[in-house]
Amino acid sequence: MNKLQQYLRDDRGASAAEFALVTVPFFGLVLAIIGGAMMFYSNQSLQYATQKAARYYSVQTTNANGTPPTTTVVQTYAKNAYTGPGISPTFTAARGGCGANGFQVTANATFPLNTGLINLSVPLKAHACFP
Repeated sequence: MNKLQQYLRDDRGASAAEFALVTVPFFGLVLAIIGGAMMFYSNQSLQYATQKAARYYSVQTTNANGTPPTTTVVQTYAKNAYTGPGISPTFTAARGGCGANGFQVTANATFPLNTGLINLSVPLKAHACFP
C-alpha cells in the first residue's frame, strides 16, 4: 500500500500533462480567430467590390468603344476590384431594381472556415445599388 500512496502523491510530469491538455483548445481558438478575421476581411472586400462596380456601372456612360458598359464588363471590373482571399466570388449586374434609374451589383461567394477542429463553408453575400 505504501508504493501506491507514493505513486499517487508523485507530481513529476504534471505540468507536461497540463500543457498537453491545454494546447489543443488553445491552438484551435487561435486558428478560429485568424479564420474569422480572414472571413470578415473577405466579406468587407466583397462589399467594397460590389459598391465600386455599382458606381462604375452607373457613372461609366461609355467605354473605349463608345458604348455603355455591358454586364460582362461590370462583372470583370468587380472581379478586379475584389482584393480579398482567393474565394472566387461571382458577380451579377443589372439595371433597375434599386429605383427607377438604379444600377445594382450583387456578389456571392463561399468562404472555407478551417479552425483546425472543424471545417465550415460560410456563404458570403453582398449587394450594392447606385445611385
